[in-house]
Amino acid sequence: MTVEIVFETHSLSTDNEAGIATGWRQGELSEEGRRLARRLGERRRGERIDAVYASDLRRAVETAELAFGDAGVPIRRDARLRECDYDALNGGPALEVERESARGGSKSPFRAARATGKRSSGCTPFSPTSLPGTTRAG
Repeated sequence: MTVEIVFETHSLSTDNEAGIATGWRQGELSEEGRRLARRLGERRRGERIDAVYASDLRRAVETAELAFGDAGVPIRRDARLRECDYDALNGGPALEVERESARGGSKSPFRAARATGKRSSGCTPFSPTSLPGTTRAG
């Protein structure tokens, strides 16, 4: 059995438009983001989709619901699909997160990954086969 996993990001949020690094804050889709989410569903219509997995954050759930809510596809929320936690920079300027990340500063969610070759504690380990209702294709 072959399993195909397709990754899509949440659609455009009001924070994206304002240059804010949302991180683990809920965030919400902008008008343009809602339009793009509906377009995602139209683009994927006709494909066999058994399930949609989204992080538990509002912007990801809203993207999934707008794109696939009417398609009869189960939408499952999983916190392990969240983007990185920027700690004190959640909700701060995206440029500051980028600067911290580039210099490996103490607020950087990527600092530990650079220093140790491992994921930072701010990024949740994830394996697609660990999601509820999935099996490993062999």
